[in-house]
Amino acid sequence: MKRILLATIVLFAATANMQAQAIKFGLKAGLNYANQSGSDIGTSLVDYKKEAITSYHAGLIAEIKLTDGFAIQPELLYSTQGASYENAGEEFKNELGYISIPVMAKFSLNNSISLDLGPQASFLLSERKNVDFKEAETFEFGAAAGLTLNVTKNLYIQGRYVLGLTEATKDAEVKNSVVQLSAGFKF
Repeated sequence: MKRILLATIVLFAATANMQAQAIKFGLKAGLNYANQSGSDIGTSLVDYKKEAITSYHAGLIAEIKLTDGFAIQPELLYSTQGASYENAGEEFKNELGYISIPVMAKFSLNNSISLDLGPQASFLLSERKNVDFKEAETFEFGAAAGLTLNVTKNLYIQGRYVLGLTEATKDAEVKNSVVQLSAGFKF
């Protein structure tokens, strides 16, 4: 965890030495459509139905343009994920709040669309649950892929899929996945 935080600090510090026109800072926010998958959900329910939840994400970005067709975009987001479970008409939610740090490689397909790929590290901040689940892991690693559409020079919208590669709960084979739709503004 210390290494990831140190790497993030070094990445942001290194951007301070680059030309101001090659770096754009910004804000983004949007909706999450989150779910959990796995063979051992870990509930005490015998027969349950699992459904995705709609939640949100918001945070800061830094777009570092390295060439005309390539940029790196580290982000610092608060993102909620999890799933909803239903048994005999009673609904139970497992909602996890993360500080997520995706570092996206942005490949420009043309002047307004880019393909975004990269890793994401997430640190658990909060856990709201009203059912007996196994305890959540405090760190999760994932892979993210998506598209960015630059509507104007400063305004953009994004669609992204994040697949959890590590287990989301202790002693269980459960992974998070989330579809994110965002809008943002670059300064």
